[in-house]
Amino acid sequence: MKSEFTQPIGKISNINGQCIPLIGNDIDTDRIIPARFLKCVNFDSLGESVFEDDRKTLKGKHPFDLEENKNASILIVNSNFGCGSSREHAPQALMRWGIKAIIGESFADIFYSNCIAIGIPCFTLPKNSIEEIQNYCDNKFLFLEIDLKNSFAKAKDLSLNLEIKESSRKMFLSGEWDATSTLLENENLIENKFNELPYIEFNSLLIVNQNLGP
Repeated sequence: MKSEFTQPIGKISNINGQCIPLIGNDIDTDRIIPARFLKCVNFDSLGESVFEDDRKTLKGKHPFDLEENKNASILIVNSNFGCGSSREHAPQALMRWGIKAIIGESFADIFYSNCIAIGIPCFTLPKNSIEEIQNYCDNKFLFLEIDLKNSFAKAKDLSLNLEIKESSRKMFLSGEWDATSTLLENENLIENKFNELPYIEFNSLLIVNQNLGP
């Protein structure tokens, strides 16, 4: 896991990072973060336990344990990634390990939505393109520069036309995916609207009268 974790906020238009390949179809959320780690009070420590059981089985040879991948931030996966349980802990664990974007053949719908909600863009490519990238990463260090505005990724000797839902792309570019920041930026508008609501004042007076009693 990375020594420092930075929560993404606001507009996201470019993501640069080293790729880490994870080969296999139908990798479900229980493999990404086993159920015993769901009892956590917050998500802060989940990065340490991402793919915990798979990593134990491979005894240091799992991609997330290899020294050459310790600074990777763009995950390359195959089909139906994130299937199974709808647990939001799965993308939270990946993000806290250091993943900033995922490129795959396809994603489970709820996992995809959970990723978008916390600022992890998920892109798709055809099967042969994904396998080409994964094979490339087996032999060479691959650093990708992703341009969300044009849905494009490039490396020194590689260029990719990525696919992403248009609604998701617009949310990242505008910053609307980040509901908390959007609310904070519009705090004055929210307060003004709150003060304009007549039933708010009525309910407040009702509560005061009830507390005062007869």
